[in-house]
Amino acid sequence: MLNECLYFRRTLNHQQVPSHLDACFLGFWGGQACLQSSGRLPPGLRRHVLVPVPGPCPGNDRLRQQLSQIVEEVQSVVHHLTTEISHQDVRFQAIPYSDMYNGNIKVLAPSQFLVTVPVKGLAGYREAREQRWRYYTLQGTRLSCPVQDPEGLQQWLEVEQFMKSLWQWHEADVNIEGDIVPAKVLQVFRKLVENAIGTCHLSGKVSMLTHHSAVWVAVETATRQVELELVPTVEIPTAWSEKARWPPCLKRWPSRQRAECIKSFGFALLACSHYHWQLSFLQAEQVLLEQLDEDGGCRRKCLRALRQMKEDVWCPGKRPVITSHHLQTVLFWTCEKYPHLRDWRVFSKAFLRLVRKLHKCVSQHFLKHYFVRKSNLFRYAGAGDLDAVAQRLALFLKSPQLSQP
Repeated sequence: MLNECLYFRRTLNHQQVPSHLDACFLGFWGGQACLQSSGRLPPGLRRHVLVPVPGPCPGNDRLRQQLSQIVEEVQSVVHHLTTEISHQDVRFQAIPYSDMYNGNIKVLAPSQFLVTVPVKGLAGYREAREQRWRYYTLQGTRLSCPVQDPEGLQQWLEVEQFMKSLWQWHEADVNIEGDIVPAKVLQVFRKLVENAIGTCHLSGKVSMLTHHSAVWVAVETATRQVELELVPTVEIPTAWSEKARWPPCLKRWPSRQRAECIKSFGFALLACSHYHWQLSFLQAEQVLLEQLDEDGGCRRKCLRALRQMKEDVWCPGKRPVITSHHLQTVLFWTCEKYPHLRDWRVFSKAFLRLVRKLHKCVSQHFLKHYFVRKSNLFRYAGAGDLDAVAQRLALFLKSPQLSQP
């Protein structure tokens, strides 16, 4: 198990794991199966039937090629912008261009990307041992009542939590009373992105989206416009968050040894809100995904089909309420409940089990984060949007017309 853990750490560090197209899974690539439309349902909703296909699926090959081109363009834009930003401010790291896998770019939907931009100059993280109240506003004025404490996937971040830190992280443009404040980091970062767009002569291709508190840009690709959220990220590869009390006792999946391997990849903190940093486990989740079907099961195949149906039928659109991360989380929970190979041998049964789990979570507006189990991933999702997806899922479950690939 130690060798296995070292292997995954080495492959991730050298970017030799499968392409980040795997994060979107537009169908079954490799010629085993594809989704085809049939029958008539109300407008905007077509019934999809999973059928065996003897050879490659031309439609999916076209979608894969299209998405591959989009990812290449996005990578190029991100590389140029972050390189310029790192020249202007040493606290932000350039994201290199990669022909294989780029762990900083996550495809949430065909037109929606999450880009984590690592920060530099913070090393030797340790959990804060003392709790204290904060009485400041983002403008630096004093409050009579303390700021609300972080919940779920959030935490404070003090510069003193790092054994080594650049002096720039102590500056007032990002620091208030010893806290590195995400809203102020985003303020600095947004200005850097705006300047980099002009300096890199990308004004005709990249534009800022100003109706977000976070940093979003629209990128015109050869195929369509896509939206990127650029998030300054503190990577912490040397520790596991105390908020992530995982794995629970008496669970058979993943094994205790594998869980320890996954935890060795650490976590990250994303600048997504005003006062609090958001916990992220993207690398740990990627390792967990890579190891899913070593026993010969069909878990990843089920996830690909689930993503295909989500994109085509249940939740299409530019900024869907259900993302690939939600589907991935549903799969993790289902794997934990059904840890044995016998539960993942028959594709049709395993796929419908996943759909039923997804339907339950969407209907209840409740999906627990897999690592931080007190956090609801649907907390800020629109109730109406979730109800609409739940209706489509219920329609599918009434008559799935599913056959084994």
